[in-house]
Amino acid sequence: MLRAEGLTAIRGERLIFRDVSFTLPAGGALILAGRNGAGKSTLLRLLAGLVRPDAGRLLWNETDALLDRTEHGARVALLGHQDALKPGLTAAENLAFAARLSGRDVGEALAALDLVELAELPARMLSAGQKRRLALARVSLSAAPLWLLDEPTLGLDDMAVDRLGFLLTRHRDGGGMIVAATHVSLPLRGAETLRLNAA
Repeated sequence: MLRAEGLTAIRGERLIFRDVSFTLPAGGALILAGRNGAGKSTLLRLLAGLVRPDAGRLLWNETDALLDRTEHGARVALLGHQDALKPGLTAAENLAFAARLSGRDVGEALAALDLVELAELPARMLSAGQKRRLALARVSLSAAPLWLLDEPTLGLDDMAVDRLGFLLTRHRDGGGMIVAATHVSLPLRGAETLRLNAA
């Protein structure tokens, strides 16, 4: 279980958000909503352990999640605005490291997001939507229980969104948790919504 208690973030002299609290059980999903600049991406980075809160606590099964940031990092798969792909590597090669860490199959991840025919193409030759699907395939290979997704449907067509929905459901059915920042509807049945307001 992930629990946030009174999280506050300040960058420079600017208050990004304050007193953000929620509980996310195994199998749970939380959608972060709000205008641009409301702090959705900042909150995802905080949940990933990349930045510390200026106030409040983040708990994992009732212990301080950020006490050991390396340990917490192993619990998290983060998809940011950038797809974080190596342009000179093929689609399959971009997934190889994640697959080795988790013991999962690259071919299965490619198939889940309809990328098999593109497996041997360098990532630089893929369209924006194909790159996004490849980045999502990398997340799906992770053994991390907590998926943090920043605008996961960016560049995706309807069929790709349906495939993403299948991956999200499978992850949650296995006890995984999802926190997603989005401006559009996501295929996350029964998800709670946390609306952030620009400070």
